[in-house]
Amino acid sequence: MDFPSSEVAAVAHDPNCLFCKIIRREIASKKAYEDDAVYAFHDIAPQAPTHILLVPKEHIATLNDLDEAHEALVGKMLLAAGRLAAEAGISRSGYRCVFNCMSGAGQSVYHIHLHLLGGRPMGWPPG
Repeated sequence: MDFPSSEVAAVAHDPNCLFCKIIRREIASKKAYEDDAVYAFHDIAPQAPTHILLVPKEHIATLNDLDEAHEALVGKMLLAAGRLAAEAGISRSGYRCVFNCMSGAGQSVYHIHLHLLGGRPMGWPPG
């Protein structure tokens, strides 16, 4: 079932959201990066040797809920992913950045997040 994004599109945090709980340190994570707007942590079920999730600290349910006010935030997420890829030693061999939007694309947590994947060959098309 798809999350009704219009009900909780963009709010400071959602008390029931898994990623909001991780950001608030209510649930443990292995932190990879943090700044004023982005929190990144290692995926608990990695699909590649490097699999880091980058999430905005603002709760935004899906990519469909982004607007022009979020341009800088999404840019920060991508720049942070590039820095993390360099730190992980995968920036030259290659890495993939993926956003999934809605259940049909594989989104299972309704708080936007960028998957940084690398450290192994990536096939195409994905999925």
